[in-house]
This record gives sequence, C-alpha cells and structure tokens, in this order.
Amino acid sequence: MRSISLLTALLCVALSLPVLGVLGSWLGADAQAWATLSHQWSTVLPGYALNSVVLVVAVALGVTLLGAGAAAAVTLFELPGRRTFEWALLLPLAMPAYVLAYVYTDALQFSGPVQTALRAAFGLQGALWPDVRSLPMAVLLFTLALYPYVYLLTRTALAERGVQMMEAARLLGAGFWRRVGEVALPLARPTIVAGVALALMETLADYGVSAFFGLDTFATGIYKAWLAMNDRQAAAQLASLLLVVVAAVLWMERRAQARLRFAANRQGPSTSQDARPLVLRGGLALLGFALCALPVALGFVLPVLLLLRLLWQEAHFSDIGLPVAAFGAWAWASFRLAAGAALMATGLAVLLAFLQRVGLGRQAQHGGLDRWAQWGLGAGARVVGLGYAVPGGVIAVGILLPLGWVQAVVPQWGVPAWFTGTVLGLLLAYLVRFSAVALQAIESGYARVPPAVDDTARMLGARPWRILSELHLPLLRRSAVAALLLVFVDVMKELPATLVLRPFNADTLAVVAFNLARDERLGEAALPSLAIVVVGLIPVVMLSRALRRAEG
Repeated sequence: MRSISLLTALLCVALSLPVLGVLGSWLGADAQAWATLSHQWSTVLPGYALNSVVLVVAVALGVTLLGAGAAAAVTLFELPGRRTFEWALLLPLAMPAYVLAYVYTDALQFSGPVQTALRAAFGLQGALWPDVRSLPMAVLLFTLALYPYVYLLTRTALAERGVQMMEAARLLGAGFWRRVGEVALPLARPTIVAGVALALMETLADYGVSAFFGLDTFATGIYKAWLAMNDRQAAAQLASLLLVVVAAVLWMERRAQARLRFAANRQGPSTSQDARPLVLRGGLALLGFALCALPVALGFVLPVLLLLRLLWQEAHFSDIGLPVAAFGAWAWASFRLAAGAALMATGLAVLLAFLQRVGLGRQAQHGGLDRWAQWGLGAGARVVGLGYAVPGGVIAVGILLPLGWVQAVVPQWGVPAWFTGTVLGLLLAYLVRFSAVALQAIESGYARVPPAVDDTARMLGARPWRILSELHLPLLRRSAVAALLLVFVDVMKELPATLVLRPFNADTLAVVAFNLARDERLGEAALPSLAIVVVGLIPVVMLSRALRRAEG
C-alpha cells in the first residue's frame, strides 16, 4: 500500500511539471530574458493586457446578467415554457465558443446570407454593419457559450430555498423588486461569483475565437511567440503572466466556494410545500420568456441550424464533396485520444481518491500511512485539482520548456522525441488539464459512501484492494461513468494544447475545424464542428437529468 501511495503521489507531482516549467523559466533569467520582457512591454504586452482585461470584464458582466437572470426566472417565477427552459438553458454548454465564431462569421459577414438577403430585399449597397470579427462580437459569443456556468450554479443555490425565502419576504410585506434585490441576489451571490470565475478561466484559456477573430490576447500571444517568432523565452514570460491572472481568478472562485454554506438548506428542497414560484403576467412574463428564449436560440438552436445549412451546401454544391474518408480518420483520432485520456484520468482519480480515503481512515485508527506518503497524496490531490484552471497554452509551453532543458543536458537520451508530436505528449497534457474533472466526480461519489461501510469491511478481514474492487467500484459506477464522459467530451473540444503537441498524422476534429475555418473553408468546417456539438450534448443531457432528479 505504501509503495502504491508513493507512486501515485509521484505521478500527481509529475502532472505539476508544466506549471513548474513555466514558473521555473524565470529562475535562470539572464539579461536577455529581461530585455525580452522589456521589449514586449514597449510593444505588444499593453495590447495583450488591454484586450484581455476588456474581454474579461465584458464577459463577466454578460454571463452575470444572462446566467443569473435566467436562473432566477426559471427558479423563482412561473412563466410560459418554464419546465422546458430549465433544461434547454444548459444546451449552449455543448457549443464551443470557437464553433459559434465560425457559424456567425459565415452568416453575418459581407458575403453571408443575412447581408445578402437584406441588400436584395431593400436595394442597399455596401456593408450593412462593421466587421463581425471584432472584440464586441467575441464578448457576445463568449457570453452565449459560457453563461450556463453561472446559470447552473445559481439555479442550484436558488432551488434549495430561494422560493421559500421569497415567500417569507412577501408575507413580511416586501415588494417585488425589494424581494429580488435584497433576498434572491444576496442568497445567490457566492454561486454567481463562482460561476463567473469559471467562465473567466475559460475565456482567458481560449485560443480559437481570439485567433479566428485576429484579437491580440495573452492566449494568442503565447502561440505567436512560440510558433511564429520561435522565441520560447517570450512564450514562457507570457504564459507565466497568464498563469498569474488565472491564479487570481481561481482564488476568487475558492473564496466564493467557501461561502456557499451560507446558501445551503439542511432540510432539503421540499421544506415548505406551500411556497410556489411567483406567477408572472403581462410585460414581466414576456420579459422573462425572452430572457430565457434568446440565449437558447442564439447559443444553440440557430448555430445548429446554420451548421446544418453549411453542411447541406457543402454536400450539394461543392465540387469536391464532403471528405468522408478524411472525416473518419479525424473522428477516429479524436475518439482514440479522448477515450485514452478519459480512462487514464478516471483511473488516476479513483486511485487517488481511494488512497486518500484509506489513508485518512487508517490515520484516525492506527496512525495512517507514512507521513511523507500522506503528504504526497494531499499535495497530489491539490495539484490535480488545480489542473483545470491552467490554460491549454500554458500546459503546452510548460511541457516543451523542460524538454528543452533535458535535451541540452543529456542530448543522448532523446527525451523530447517521446513527448513532442506524439500521442504520449498529448495524453500528458490532457491529464494535466482534465484530471481535475474526473477527481471531482469521483470525490462526489465517495461522499455518498459512508465511512462505516469501510469499517465494516475491514472488521470482516477485507484487505484494501478487495475493498476497492468489490465494494467501492460497484458503488462508484455512476460517478466513474460520469467522469469518463465529462473528460471524453472536454478532450474532444480541447484546442490550444492539441494544436502544439499533436502528432502530424493525427489531427482531431477540433484542430481540423479550426484550420478549415481559418482558411475560410467554413462549409467544410461544418462537419467536424457539428460532430463536436453532438458529442458535447452527452454530458448536458446527463446533467439535466441529474438536476431533475435532485429537484424532485
């Protein structure tokens, strides 16, 4: 048991190497490194910082208004289509922001169907609006793609006792707007902050939208420095600055999570059967319906229809037709990588969660595992838990930098060849990025297994590995399946790290869609984009069903 614990701890610590590699690039910084930073500060860095700050602030405002407003509408009020909107508002989770960028650019650009139809109908000339590929449009697309984070967490908090608290405030004589402003919003404030933090981490980590729109952000700057200018020092500096920003956002999220207990309902969601959502009528009902219908229509329904239109046009009017054989190769490469990463991440999560549980249990009774093994497991769990907050671009740079150092010290070993342009390097990046998703699912499953079950098994003479195989795994089956699916879908959509580390003969659907869209071949990009969306629907459906069961 001790050797397995130490091995698992070492594996988890190994997953921290990309972050340590980025931060470690400053340890040996010489005059040239500081000169590079000074040059960036006088040229590109202010633009990167300004665009990133504007993007983050605007997206934060957008997802707060849209996500919190929609959550309040379907939880606290009765409006037309409320039961449908409860699950439909989650659908944009399946739509990556870079896919939204492709379809709306094709539809709204000068030669797109919308401007063409308006010019033909009204006899207009020239462009009818500014270029679609702009910062305001990027803000809108990120808001449509990421508001479900805020909606999901806020809806969960309000569903616990929001209706009861609103009813109590009404009985005490509070008016409608006072109930909303002084009861509902303070009740959900911690979850709103947590959801906004998640959305901002995704925004900062994005590369597809920013690169497609030609926006200068930290994410695009990392790739320009590494791939275009071949300046790994500049890429490491930008990656470390982005990492600091993400760490600040993560700190805000942790503080918000720590405050969630103030919105908890210990007696369950059915404490008061007399409290019912407030029925909206007239203009308020229309406003609530529009608040829920617009994000679903613009964030999922319309983009899917536009993708189907592009796919139909490509199939019927293209001279070369759809690349069916090539699509099969892309889909197989995506499936293989996603399945391998999902299995490895889930296996690591199960092993780490089990060892922590066994270690803590023994610590309470017999002194536990070796102190260093226990410390390593705790540190490993924290490292794995932080992985999802690290942008894919930082992970890619963090993997390649240490490889360069190893190659300089021991060139005869040929270590970089194992990880650059190989499946092994990609799987390592995926494990660093998405093991946190699997660990969260497994730990939530373990939370529903009472420790008394383990004590009973130990009293009957069962050894730890038998407890895991014959007791824990059957009880964790649903959590493990959920972890597998979540990691699988996240890997299918992942773009930045895959662009840098992928093997030359193994393009994924996300990479192919990005490359085709970048080359203005949006019709051909429709098929892989639609495939990504279809796969992304799997966890959305599971999540919606789980929420329905939880709310009774």
